Amino acid sequence: MTALEPREAGHWWRQLGVQLAASGRKPRAVLVASAHSLTREPVLLAAPRHAAVHDFGGFDPRLYEMRYDAPGAPDLAARVAALVHGAGLPLHVLAEGGLDHGIWIPLREILPHADVPVLPLAWPPGWTPAQLFQLGRALAPLVDEGVWVIGSGSITHNLRRVFAGGLRGREDAPATPESTAFRDWFAERGAAADWPALLAWRTQAPHGPSMHPTDEHLLPFFVAAGAAAGEGAPVARRLHQSLTFGELGMDAYAFGPQAAQLA
Repeated sequence: MTALEPREAGHWWRQLGVQLAASGRKPRAVLVASAHSLTREPVLLAAPRHAAVHDFGGFDPRLYEMRYDAPGAPDLAARVAALVHGAGLPLHVLAEGGLDHGIWIPLREILPHADVPVLPLAWPPGWTPAQLFQLGRALAPLVDEGVWVIGSGSITHNLRRVFAGGLRGREDAPATPESTAFRDWFAERGAAADWPALLAWRTQAPHGPSMHPTDEHLLPFFVAAGAAAGEGAPVARRLHQSLTFGELGMDAYAFGPQAAQLA
Protein backbone atom coordinates (compact mmCIF):
# COMPACT_ATOMS: atom_id res chain seq x y z
CA MET A 1 0.00 0.00 0.00
CA THR A 2 3.01 2.31 0.14
CA ALA A 3 2.42 2.95 -3.58
CA LEU A 4 -0.96 4.55 -2.75
CA GLU A 5 -0.33 5.71 0.82
CA PRO A 6 3.36 6.61 0.87
CA ARG A 7 3.57 7.81 4.48
CA GLU A 8 7.05 8.55 5.78
CA ALA A 9 8.90 5.80 3.91
CA GLY A 10 7.41 6.60 0.51
CA HIS A 11 8.14 10.29 0.94
CA TRP A 12 11.71 9.47 1.92
CA TRP A 13 12.17 7.28 -1.17
CA ARG A 14 10.88 10.10 -3.34
CA GLN A 15 13.14 12.69 -1.74
CA LEU A 16 16.13 10.37 -2.13
CA GLY A 17 15.41 10.14 -5.85
CA VAL A 18 15.09 13.90 -6.18
CA GLN A 19 18.42 14.47 -4.44
CA LEU A 20 20.21 11.83 -6.50
CA ALA A 21 18.90 13.28 -9.74
CA ALA A 22 19.87 16.80 -8.71
CA SER A 23 23.39 15.71 -7.80
CA GLY A 24 23.92 13.66 -10.96
CA ARG A 25 24.43 10.46 -8.95
CA LYS A 26 21.80 8.27 -10.57
CA PRO A 27 23.07 4.71 -11.01
CA ARG A 28 24.06 3.13 -14.30
CA ALA A 29 21.90 0.14 -13.35
CA VAL A 30 20.37 -1.44 -10.26
CA LEU A 31 20.63 -5.04 -9.14
CA VAL A 32 17.88 -5.90 -6.64
CA ALA A 33 17.54 -8.87 -4.32
CA SER A 34 13.91 -8.80 -3.21
CA ALA A 35 12.11 -10.80 -0.53
CA HIS A 36 9.52 -11.76 -3.15
CA SER A 37 11.75 -13.39 -5.79
CA LEU A 38 12.93 -16.66 -4.27
CA THR A 39 14.60 -19.66 -5.95
CA ARG A 40 16.50 -22.82 -5.03
CA GLU A 41 19.75 -21.28 -6.30
CA PRO A 42 20.52 -17.67 -7.28
CA VAL A 43 18.93 -16.62 -10.57
CA LEU A 44 19.27 -13.43 -12.60
CA LEU A 45 16.22 -12.29 -14.58
CA ALA A 46 18.06 -10.90 -17.61
CA ALA A 47 15.23 -9.92 -19.95
CA PRO A 48 15.81 -6.82 -22.11
CA ARG A 49 12.60 -5.27 -20.71
CA HIS A 50 10.66 -5.60 -17.45
CA ALA A 51 7.12 -4.84 -16.38
CA ALA A 52 5.61 -4.59 -12.92
CA VAL A 53 4.28 -7.90 -11.59
CA HIS A 54 1.18 -7.52 -9.41
CA ASP A 55 2.05 -10.43 -7.16
CA PHE A 56 -0.63 -9.87 -4.51
CA GLY A 57 -4.37 -10.14 -4.12
CA GLY A 58 -7.24 -8.46 -2.33
CA PHE A 59 -5.84 -4.92 -2.36
CA ASP A 60 -7.11 -1.61 -3.69
CA PRO A 61 -7.92 -2.01 -7.42
CA ARG A 62 -5.84 1.06 -8.22
CA LEU A 63 -2.69 -0.91 -7.38
CA TYR A 64 -3.28 -3.28 -10.28
CA GLU A 65 -3.33 -0.39 -12.73
CA MET A 66 0.11 0.86 -11.73
CA ARG A 67 2.98 0.14 -14.10
CA TYR A 68 6.75 0.29 -14.00
CA ASP A 69 8.13 -0.70 -17.39
CA ALA A 70 11.90 -0.52 -17.04
CA PRO A 71 14.77 -1.66 -19.26
CA GLY A 72 16.51 -4.86 -18.30
CA ALA A 73 20.25 -5.42 -18.05
CA PRO A 74 21.31 -8.53 -19.99
CA ASP A 75 24.85 -7.22 -20.49
CA LEU A 76 25.20 -6.61 -16.76
CA ALA A 77 23.92 -10.14 -16.13
CA ALA A 78 26.94 -11.56 -17.93
CA ARG A 79 29.24 -9.48 -15.73
CA VAL A 80 27.45 -10.55 -12.55
CA ALA A 81 27.55 -14.20 -13.58
CA ALA A 82 31.31 -13.99 -14.05
CA LEU A 83 31.76 -12.42 -10.61
CA VAL A 84 29.55 -14.92 -8.79
CA HIS A 85 30.97 -17.95 -10.56
CA GLY A 86 34.43 -16.61 -9.87
CA ALA A 87 33.59 -16.68 -6.17
CA GLY A 88 32.67 -20.36 -6.45
CA LEU A 89 28.93 -19.78 -6.04
CA PRO A 90 26.10 -21.05 -8.24
CA LEU A 91 24.14 -18.65 -10.43
CA HIS A 92 21.69 -19.10 -13.29
CA VAL A 93 20.79 -16.52 -15.94
CA LEU A 94 17.33 -16.52 -17.52
CA ALA A 95 16.20 -14.30 -20.39
CA GLU A 96 12.94 -13.70 -18.54
CA GLY A 97 11.62 -10.56 -16.89
CA GLY A 98 9.23 -9.09 -14.36
CA LEU A 99 9.63 -6.92 -11.26
CA ASP A 100 7.92 -8.09 -8.09
CA HIS A 101 6.31 -5.51 -5.83
CA GLY A 102 9.36 -5.38 -3.58
CA ILE A 103 11.23 -3.98 -6.58
CA TRP A 104 8.86 -1.78 -8.58
CA ILE A 105 7.12 -0.04 -5.69
CA PRO A 106 10.25 1.59 -4.20
CA LEU A 107 11.88 2.13 -7.61
CA ARG A 108 8.74 3.88 -8.83
CA GLU A 109 9.44 6.57 -6.22
CA ILE A 110 13.25 6.65 -6.33
CA LEU A 111 13.65 6.36 -10.12
CA PRO A 112 10.21 7.47 -11.35
CA HIS A 113 11.09 7.72 -15.05
CA ALA A 114 11.89 3.98 -15.27
CA ASP A 115 14.94 4.85 -17.35
CA VAL A 116 17.57 2.91 -15.36
CA PRO A 117 18.17 -0.76 -16.25
CA VAL A 118 17.06 -3.22 -13.57
CA LEU A 119 18.50 -6.67 -12.92
CA PRO A 120 16.48 -8.76 -10.42
CA LEU A 121 18.47 -11.30 -8.44
CA ALA A 122 16.29 -14.12 -7.14
CA TRP A 123 17.92 -15.95 -4.25
CA PRO A 124 17.53 -18.99 -1.96
CA PRO A 125 15.69 -18.25 1.29
CA GLY A 126 17.33 -21.32 2.81
CA TRP A 127 20.77 -19.74 2.65
CA THR A 128 22.16 -18.36 5.89
CA PRO A 129 22.92 -14.67 6.43
CA ALA A 130 26.63 -15.53 6.11
CA GLN A 131 26.07 -17.24 2.74
CA LEU A 132 24.08 -14.29 1.42
CA PHE A 133 26.73 -11.89 2.72
CA GLN A 134 29.26 -13.88 0.66
CA LEU A 135 26.98 -13.65 -2.38
CA GLY A 136 26.91 -9.89 -1.89
CA ARG A 137 30.68 -9.80 -1.46
CA ALA A 138 31.04 -11.35 -4.92
CA LEU A 139 29.09 -8.35 -6.27
CA ALA A 140 31.38 -5.77 -4.62
CA PRO A 141 33.18 -4.72 -7.86
CA LEU A 142 29.85 -3.49 -9.23
CA VAL A 143 29.79 -0.63 -6.72
CA ASP A 144 32.73 1.07 -8.42
CA GLU A 145 31.11 0.48 -11.82
CA GLY A 146 28.09 2.66 -11.08
CA VAL A 147 25.70 -0.16 -10.17
CA TRP A 148 23.51 -0.05 -7.09
CA VAL A 149 23.09 -3.30 -5.19
CA ILE A 150 19.76 -3.12 -3.34
CA GLY A 151 18.23 -5.45 -0.78
CA SER A 152 14.45 -5.01 -0.64
CA GLY A 153 12.56 -6.47 2.30
CA SER A 154 11.45 -5.23 5.70
CA ILE A 155 13.43 -4.73 8.89
CA THR A 156 10.52 -6.31 10.81
CA HIS A 157 7.84 -8.49 9.26
CA ASN A 158 5.33 -10.45 11.33
CA LEU A 159 1.87 -10.03 9.81
CA ARG A 160 0.27 -12.11 12.56
CA ARG A 161 1.29 -9.47 15.07
CA VAL A 162 0.22 -6.68 12.74
CA PHE A 163 -3.30 -8.04 12.28
CA ALA A 164 -3.78 -9.66 15.69
CA GLY A 165 -6.57 -7.18 16.40
CA GLY A 166 -8.21 -7.48 12.99
CA LEU A 167 -7.57 -6.35 9.42
CA ARG A 168 -8.32 -2.70 10.08
CA GLY A 169 -5.61 -1.79 12.53
CA ARG A 170 -4.24 1.72 12.94
CA GLU A 171 -1.43 2.47 10.53
CA ASP A 172 -0.24 5.20 12.88
CA ALA A 173 -0.33 3.01 15.99
CA PRO A 174 2.57 3.69 18.38
CA ALA A 175 5.60 1.47 18.09
CA THR A 176 5.48 -1.72 20.11
CA PRO A 177 8.39 -2.22 22.53
CA GLU A 178 9.42 -5.39 20.70
CA SER A 179 9.64 -3.70 17.31
CA THR A 180 11.55 -0.76 18.74
CA ALA A 181 14.03 -3.01 20.55
CA PHE A 182 14.72 -5.10 17.46
CA ARG A 183 15.08 -2.14 15.09
CA ASP A 184 17.30 -0.19 17.47
CA TRP A 185 19.50 -3.23 18.05
CA PHE A 186 20.04 -3.51 14.30
CA ALA A 187 20.89 0.18 14.04
CA GLU A 188 23.35 0.01 16.94
CA ARG A 189 25.08 -3.18 15.77
CA GLY A 190 25.15 -1.84 12.21
CA ALA A 191 26.77 1.44 13.27
CA ALA A 192 29.41 -0.58 15.11
CA ALA A 193 29.94 -2.88 12.08
CA ASP A 194 29.36 -5.81 14.45
CA TRP A 195 28.85 -8.44 11.78
CA PRO A 196 29.29 -11.47 14.07
CA ALA A 197 26.21 -10.27 15.95
CA LEU A 198 24.27 -9.20 12.84
CA LEU A 199 24.90 -12.50 11.06
CA ALA A 200 23.59 -14.30 14.16
CA TRP A 201 20.60 -11.95 14.52
CA ARG A 202 18.05 -14.72 15.05
CA THR A 203 19.60 -15.71 18.37
CA GLN A 204 21.22 -12.39 19.34
CA ALA A 205 18.70 -9.69 18.41
CA PRO A 206 15.93 -9.01 20.93
CA HIS A 207 12.64 -10.63 19.86
CA GLY A 208 14.26 -11.93 16.67
CA PRO A 209 11.91 -14.88 15.97
CA SER A 210 8.89 -12.75 16.85
CA MET A 211 9.86 -9.98 14.44
CA HIS A 212 10.66 -12.49 11.66
CA PRO A 213 8.88 -15.84 12.01
CA THR A 214 10.43 -16.59 8.61
CA ASP A 215 13.65 -15.01 7.39
CA GLU A 216 12.99 -13.92 3.81
CA HIS A 217 12.12 -10.27 4.48
CA LEU A 218 15.34 -9.61 6.40
CA LEU A 219 17.85 -11.63 4.39
CA PRO A 220 18.19 -9.15 1.46
CA PHE A 221 19.89 -6.85 3.99
CA PHE A 222 22.91 -9.16 3.94
CA VAL A 223 23.24 -9.26 0.16
CA ALA A 224 23.42 -5.47 0.00
CA ALA A 225 25.79 -5.33 2.96
CA GLY A 226 28.13 -7.87 1.42
CA ALA A 227 28.43 -5.80 -1.74
CA ALA A 228 29.99 -3.02 0.35
CA ALA A 229 32.32 -5.34 2.22
CA GLY A 230 35.38 -5.45 -0.02
CA GLU A 231 38.05 -6.70 2.33
CA GLY A 232 36.60 -5.26 5.51
CA ALA A 233 33.49 -5.00 7.66
CA PRO A 234 31.17 -2.28 6.35
CA VAL A 235 29.25 0.07 8.58
CA ALA A 236 25.49 -0.25 8.17
CA ARG A 237 24.09 3.27 8.45
CA ARG A 238 20.37 3.71 9.10
CA LEU A 239 19.24 6.49 6.76
CA HIS A 240 15.53 6.40 7.51
CA GLN A 241 13.30 4.94 10.19
CA SER A 242 9.52 4.68 10.29
CA LEU A 243 6.90 2.03 10.73
CA THR A 244 3.25 1.19 10.14
CA PHE A 245 0.72 -0.52 12.42
CA GLY A 246 3.20 -0.15 15.27
CA GLU A 247 5.06 -3.23 13.99
CA LEU A 248 6.19 -3.13 10.37
CA GLY A 249 9.55 -1.40 10.24
CA MET A 250 10.23 0.60 7.08
CA ASP A 251 13.84 1.44 7.97
CA ALA A 252 16.34 2.03 5.16
CA TYR A 253 20.07 1.32 5.37
CA ALA A 254 23.14 2.04 3.29
CA PHE A 255 26.48 0.31 3.64
CA GLY A 256 30.12 1.19 3.41
CA PRO A 257 31.97 4.47 2.84
CA GLN A 258 29.40 5.95 0.45
CA ALA A 259 26.55 5.59 2.95
CA ALA A 260 27.34 8.95 4.54
CA GLN A 261 26.72 10.70 1.21
CA LEU A 262 23.21 9.27 1.04
CA ALA A 263 22.53 10.29 4.61
